[in-house]
Amino acid sequence: MTRFVRGEARGQSTLFPECLDDFIAEDDPVRAIEAFVETLDLRGLGFAGVDPKETGRPAYHPAALLKIYIYGHLNRIQSSRRLERETQRNVELMWLTERLSPDFKTIADFRKDNGKAIREVCREFVALCRRLELFSEAMVVIDGSKFKAVNNRDHNFTAAKMKRRMEQIEESIERYLGQLDRSDHDDAGVSEAATGHLKEKITRLQEEVERLRAIEAQRQEAPDRQVSLTDPDARSMATSGRGTGMVGYNVQTAVDSDHHLIVAHEVTNVGHDRTQLANMAHQASDALGTEELHVVADRGYFKGEEILACEQANILTYVPKPLTSGNGAEGYFPREAFRYAPEEDAYYCPAGERLIWRFSNEQNGQIQHAYWSSACPSCSIKDQCTRGVHRRIRRWEHQGVLDAVQSRLDRYPEVMRLRRQTVEHPFGTLKAWMGSTHFLTKRLPGVNAEMSLHVLAYNFKRAMNILGPGPLIQAMRA
Repeated sequence: MTRFVRGEARGQSTLFPECLDDFIAEDDPVRAIEAFVETLDLRGLGFAGVDPKETGRPAYHPAALLKIYIYGHLNRIQSSRRLERETQRNVELMWLTERLSPDFKTIADFRKDNGKAIREVCREFVALCRRLELFSEAMVVIDGSKFKAVNNRDHNFTAAKMKRRMEQIEESIERYLGQLDRSDHDDAGVSEAATGHLKEKITRLQEEVERLRAIEAQRQEAPDRQVSLTDPDARSMATSGRGTGMVGYNVQTAVDSDHHLIVAHEVTNVGHDRTQLANMAHQASDALGTEELHVVADRGYFKGEEILACEQANILTYVPKPLTSGNGAEGYFPREAFRYAPEEDAYYCPAGERLIWRFSNEQNGQIQHAYWSSACPSCSIKDQCTRGVHRRIRRWEHQGVLDAVQSRLDRYPEVMRLRRQTVEHPFGTLKAWMGSTHFLTKRLPGVNAEMSLHVLAYNFKRAMNILGPGPLIQAMRA
């Protein structure tokens, strides 16, 4: 051991004990956490317990518990029990909390009781990034991703699952009853133990039928005809590429296209994205404080009313239209082959015929205009257009807004490549940090608070990577 670097003896004492501050470098990230929390108006943000009670046992200040959670999520430590252990052995956390060590129940209750305030802290950091001019471009990318809940798939019930489970139980009961009948007519006989075992199986299955019937009655009363037993707010959602689904939440994010910072986020238990575009775009616009915003999203967000709401708020969208028409697959001319002439309020078909306005009606809350040509019955290429008497084209009263979106996409097709490069990175990073279980909390308010902590930690680390811990600390204290 003489030729190796040697440590000090564990029992060696020192005349002057070392200061805890000496173990923390000047550019250590924990100093950035300290500086950020100290700048917050916790009372104004809505944290409970800022003003101590005059009687009873003294409580922990919300600032100390908030620092613990921010540090934990920056270092992939989300469990309250693990955070309690870290406060007892982690030098950085000892420095950050001034050697305080709350128990895990106190740590968990802080997140449960201050969900809205934690979301406000996340918004405060986005506002700080805006003051530091980290959002250099007025363009964000919106996307959603499914995150697992603590609810197992076997504890989630939909109409299809209930039907499939009941059929499986009925088949099993019939099979066991058949085995009992065969044993009664078998001359060799069957042991009483085997017969009793079959009867026990049948009894357990009948009890399961009664339990499922009670769950089915509960499911019928649910607004979306779905029940989750462990986390009542979690929902079964389809996932792309695997043909199966998961029980979880749909997390929406709006990501800055320049530095990939998460500008706004929302946790929903709706399995699709069609109704989320305007909501997320407005949140991003408010967070950035810009008068004009460009928003990019995939075709899953395409909905006329959502795009119209964005346009009316001076938010320019880039959303491709999904290919839902079957005309192309059947060999007929697609709708895009019909050119609209706004000055005439008419369409021109591939044969050069003019389709004029015929009538208007309301469908699904939208005013639709119908167009067709009287020349359709005698058209030489009608077999490539329609099986009916006339090829009818329907146009939404605000179709011009959707046409403008398609025109922008035609001029700037590279924005869809930018979408993949921008928004997939934060989701991949967050899921890697959260691990295979994803969310640890239950119910939508708790999951919202947990997601806000993850987003805050992600933005915090991105800002430190862009500016460096030292300049970020100086900017916070300025």
